[in-house]
Amino acid sequence: MTAAEKSTLAHFLDLTDDQLRDGHSRNREDYAFKDDELPLPGNMEKAEPSTAIPLAYMVEEPSESSDTSESSDSAESSDSLKNIYADIAACKACGLAANRKNTVPGEGVTRPLVMIIGEGPGADEDAAGRPFVGRAGQLLDKMLESIGLSREKNCYIANMVKCRPPGNRDPEPDEIAACFPCLERQILLLKPKIILCAGRVASQNILKTSQGINALRGEFAQITIGEIVIPVLPTFHPSAILRDETLKRPAWEDLKLLKSRIEELD
Repeated sequence: MTAAEKSTLAHFLDLTDDQLRDGHSRNREDYAFKDDELPLPGNMEKAEPSTAIPLAYMVEEPSESSDTSESSDSAESSDSLKNIYADIAACKACGLAANRKNTVPGEGVTRPLVMIIGEGPGADEDAAGRPFVGRAGQLLDKMLESIGLSREKNCYIANMVKCRPPGNRDPEPDEIAACFPCLERQILLLKPKIILCAGRVASQNILKTSQGINALRGEFAQITIGEIVIPVLPTFHPSAILRDETLKRPAWEDLKLLKSRIEELD
């Protein structure tokens, strides 16, 4: 393992520890790691450092705000994020609409390398109308940052359902079914290179399986939507990591697997 990888892992574990304790970041001294020395056969030279993850895969620059409600029409489709967001705002297809403060359609860049899909908005998201802005969202941002990703540069973040389930319960099957056409439209329009499913609910519904998250995580699957085939990586939801610190290491392994796949695509 390189010194940079060790440092990234240490800071990720420190961040999660802070979140688990009281949500406040602590000042720590910089780590002084060294690269592991591996024996090289014959006259082989050390490999060059891995390529940096590109900022975005886009046909147009994102707006100054990370909210991508502006039109993103393409030659093959007349749909747009603006149209999708308007349909979500007007939607009353299930009971979740009755108690929402705001719909939470999603945000990020218009041609993301990675689309992150969670289960549904919580109280903070319902109040703000933005996905993943509470404690779990702050941890998600740090996790993405550790491998060169962010919602401002090369990601798009959404949920299975666009309105908050009461008490932050799991969304019901009929609620997911009511929202899925809009999510499918987002995927078709954004054309992400990879989908990262955060948690059991998103993973099971995207992959159409009843397997648990422990069985699903740690390897890529794939889905086909329209004519698009997309690799899908299930991992733990950030809120689960905040509740159970033993999930930190397997979550980090998932992030490293995600980074490796992105570098292969690049």
